[in-house]
Amino acid sequence: MSPDEDVQRLLIQFRDEAGESLGSPFDVPVTITPEKLQLVCNALLQKDEPVPLAFFVHDAEIVASLEKTLVGQTVETEKVLDIIYQPQAVFRVRAVTRCTSSLEGHTEAVISVAFSPTGKYLASGSGDTTVRFWDLSTETPQFTAKGHRHWVLSIAWSPDGKKLASGCKNSQIFLWDPATGNQIGRVLTGHSKWITCLCWEPLHINPECRYLASASKDGSIRIWDTLMGRCDKILTSHTQSVTCVKWGGDGLLYSSSQDRTIKVWRSQDGVLCRTLQGHAHWVNTMALSTDYVLRTGAFEPAEATINPQDVSGSLAELKDKAQQRYDQVRGQEPERLVSGSDDFTLFLWRPAEDKKPLERMTGHQALINQVLFSPDTRIIASASFDKSIKLWDGRTGKYLTSLRGHVSAVYQIAWSADSRLLVSGSSDSTLKVWDAKMKKLAIDLPGHADEVYATDWSPDGQRVASGGKDKCLRIWRR
Repeated sequence: MSPDEDVQRLLIQFRDEAGESLGSPFDVPVTITPEKLQLVCNALLQKDEPVPLAFFVHDAEIVASLEKTLVGQTVETEKVLDIIYQPQAVFRVRAVTRCTSSLEGHTEAVISVAFSPTGKYLASGSGDTTVRFWDLSTETPQFTAKGHRHWVLSIAWSPDGKKLASGCKNSQIFLWDPATGNQIGRVLTGHSKWITCLCWEPLHINPECRYLASASKDGSIRIWDTLMGRCDKILTSHTQSVTCVKWGGDGLLYSSSQDRTIKVWRSQDGVLCRTLQGHAHWVNTMALSTDYVLRTGAFEPAEATINPQDVSGSLAELKDKAQQRYDQVRGQEPERLVSGSDDFTLFLWRPAEDKKPLERMTGHQALINQVLFSPDTRIIASASFDKSIKLWDGRTGKYLTSLRGHVSAVYQIAWSADSRLLVSGSSDSTLKVWDAKMKKLAIDLPGHADEVYATDWSPDGQRVASGGKDKCLRIWRR
């Protein structure tokens, strides 16, 4: 009798994330590995190109074998066991391992860094009142954009990568052309206190990237027509500083405030749809499940080239491409919103449908500084002053794990385009790269001389940029 014959067998049924079954139930040995499951599942999917898949039983991923995953779970062997399959990114982003450039130029702390949607350009905003553009092919300073008369607090790329907006403590907003470093149009003035956040209208709604939303300490949100250089709408209802504004892909605007609420607006006519209440202190930060696809617009990270180029095509083509990408990421359900607060908690919402939260996410022991959905929307990462980064299930808000290693507050985090890695910058002067699958530290990146305020991972996966109190911009590669 061969040893294979006494291995226990189970009836399994593949299901997708929405619960739809794939094929009919069949029996497998409990010792089956994810590789074997992948072969079977791809055969059933009948795709031209097999996709990498991850498999889950009762929310636990099958890593070594089905048997090992089922240890500690009560399984009725008579019943069919549902195995959920999840398509993974078809490309892989390699972890950055070294600092390739340390770029001097700013004369005060670097407050924000941001790659353009394709990763072609890099911009930074600083306490020295300038915005700087950096040439990524040579990793040298390219343009210094002067105009602001106070600290540049927020920068935002238009989703077509052709304009950068910057907002300062003097309540002014400037628009810049990354190709020349010159100012575009006139200064957008109207807010009475400083600018806290900027966000562009999504590419699939308007491929001209004409409208820009700004949030301010003055308690209002303004929508600007950047072509005409004037304010189009003023949204007022918050009673304190607005901390963050997001422009969703379904025509809604979301704003969070120190008045402890999040407000949902119709971007078309500025009508207030609903107010989301639940936080007991200032709401600092928000993220949409669709943030990454809205940020990258028509650019598909899987098709990235070594030398990043802007996406070419007519406005209609770009709009279609962006719409397809958005629809694919959004799926059947409306976009989800997660908010983080000074009350140490996060809330997960379905703001288009309900003013009650899906989940209240507790565990942090200090205020939450930033929260982000992974590009594939499956994981939420939150960075806190309690020195940890926590990962949560992107659909349910269920706690997954804590990433510990920083010895001081974590300021900013950024996902790699394939959702497998996460980089964090901290006041302990280091950056750390984390493996989201293995839930552990991948690489430690010392190098900065002081606190790291800002960090970003380019959408093409090639580089991480960071900046902070030491006035240096650092570029990290693999």
